[in-house]
Amino acid sequence: MMIAGASSGHFTDEAGRWLMLRGVNLGGSSKVPVTPDGRTHEREGFYDGARVSFVGRPFPLEEADEHFSHLVRWGQNFLRLLVTWEAIEHAGPGMYDSEYLEYLEAVVESAARHGVSLYIDPHQDVWSRWTGGDGAPLWTLEAVGFEARNLHASGAAMLHQEMGERYPQMQWFSNHLRLGCATMFTLFFAGDDFAPGIAVGGEPIQKFLQDRYIEAFGALARRLAAYPNVVGFGPMNEPGEGFIGIEDIRAPRNDLVLPGLAPTPWEAMCAGEGIASSAERIAVKGGSLRSTGRVQLGTPGLRAWKDGEACVWRRVGVWDIERGEAVLKRPGWFARSGSGPNDALSPQGPGFRRMFNQRYLKPFSAKFAARIGSAGGKSNRFMIFVESSALGEMPAFTDASLGVPLPETGGTAAFPVIVNETHWYDSLTLTLKRWTGFLGYDPDLKKVIVGPRALRRNFREALARIVRHSKDFMGNAPTLLGEFGLPFDLNGRRAYRTGSFRVHQRALSSYYEALDANLLNATIWDYTADNTHERGDGWNGEDLSVFCVEDGGGRALAGFVRPYAMAVAGNMLLMQFDQRHGKFIFEYAPDLSITAPTEVFVPMLQFPRGASVRASGATFSELSLKIEGKTRYSLAPTESERYFSLHLSPEKGAQRCRLTIQRL
Repeated sequence: MMIAGASSGHFTDEAGRWLMLRGVNLGGSSKVPVTPDGRTHEREGFYDGARVSFVGRPFPLEEADEHFSHLVRWGQNFLRLLVTWEAIEHAGPGMYDSEYLEYLEAVVESAARHGVSLYIDPHQDVWSRWTGGDGAPLWTLEAVGFEARNLHASGAAMLHQEMGERYPQMQWFSNHLRLGCATMFTLFFAGDDFAPGIAVGGEPIQKFLQDRYIEAFGALARRLAAYPNVVGFGPMNEPGEGFIGIEDIRAPRNDLVLPGLAPTPWEAMCAGEGIASSAERIAVKGGSLRSTGRVQLGTPGLRAWKDGEACVWRRVGVWDIERGEAVLKRPGWFARSGSGPNDALSPQGPGFRRMFNQRYLKPFSAKFAARIGSAGGKSNRFMIFVESSALGEMPAFTDASLGVPLPETGGTAAFPVIVNETHWYDSLTLTLKRWTGFLGYDPDLKKVIVGPRALRRNFREALARIVRHSKDFMGNAPTLLGEFGLPFDLNGRRAYRTGSFRVHQRALSSYYEALDANLLNATIWDYTADNTHERGDGWNGEDLSVFCVEDGGGRALAGFVRPYAMAVAGNMLLMQFDQRHGKFIFEYAPDLSITAPTEVFVPMLQFPRGASVRASGATFSELSLKIEGKTRYSLAPTESERYFSLHLSPEKGAQRCRLTIQRL
């Protein structure tokens, strides 16, 4: 089914039905090239960033039909398709990989044949592969003077490629505190304010970086404009705030308390200059994250910068060297906003993160949306899926702010349909790779959650806050949980030894129960076609794929292949599935002006012995058997991956329709 637009906080099709979107992120290994082998445990060819190819990510084209068939059978009819800037423009500024663009177009065409809709996710994590993640091409770092081969040894980045098996579990995110990542995000979003005079080829650094990024994805949008199953683009996955808004660069980042090394910005700058430095190491201790002592940061005498290139922040006067010593000149440099070096901090509301969202992220998103919209063939055909930094506040896009000022032109850009694409993870399970079912941590409330009921309630409430934000601060935009999921190498990789994924099924069921309680669209992280037990998703030790050939294809299927209402001719009121007892309940208020039926996906994986189906206020038919005029019927047991699509039609004058499916 195709998405036509949005209304009253939800997606709609051409018939006016309320659509429920459930799907996957495709895929985890799309962050790294196919050739040379870009999986992060491999170092060979890593520093030759120009000669790479992403053709074959997320999977070889000849496997596309097989993978899309899996997803459709599992009811995953909506995709967040990962595309990195590096994949498009790795060879140099303005030099696009036409073979990769052709490949992506073929993947989109294959998805369309299977009835799968998607949106493009310009994916990055901590800026680039050379700063510990993925996303931007190597030439972006080189353009500002970084020497990529020195970033790890100088403490400017932490790289799996350099550490090998010593790479610490789930600590890649701490690269946000390192010099490489923080510098690049600051220049990208706020170079005009914080790096005046820094230019590439006479072009201000902010404009240089943003224009090339936006034009690269504009080229992709032109190619995909003719495919109606491509419904939109996201401006950027989990954008980083860099140093923006920090009041004193000598102080610890209390807003980013993460496992791993946690240098202050000043410590990061000194280490990047080859000056002997140390930083706090943060770890879980006594039930909380706290410092466990200081360790050396970087290598004395080794700079993160090319020979003959001065540190960007030295060039703009943040610090200097006097009598052989590094001297901090402007500790509050990043706590100001405006066009001049003496402008005072002027956040639009409390907190510098709101300043980042309002002053920097939103104008960039508007500029991105305007370019993508112009490539769509008709005005604003593409929806824009917006998000903020992973630990920051969700962006505010109220009705009054949809016309966003563009500082470069003095004009405004009107947003098309926007979608709140915030991410959410069960943080304790994600970072520690442990699932208990009774213990969790809420990073928003900053408290430990104890007890199975309390934990599930916390999941529901966390997702409810995201939906409320869409209503209150984003003009009642639709909400799609762009990422959530869990590691499959949980609990010491026990499932790989036993072959049992029951723990994973229980965890996933608790997440989907929270989604259903909030009638929330979602794409799970992730589906990696080449996932392996040994190397997971091939990126920084992560292993979150719901697919693995070594496990026979889909794994923990009962946790996420669940019945749900795919298209509703009216207003959804209630959707619940008790996986343990095999009972699904769905209620909606019918809109009698909509002639298309309400469609419910019913995977017989959840009803292996068959199921009884009954309805009140409606009749139903099953798509293949055409059972007409029934209010009660028994579905016979079928092979495990078989599914039905039940079509509901309201009875004359019905005010409320209820469907119940019960395992026999």
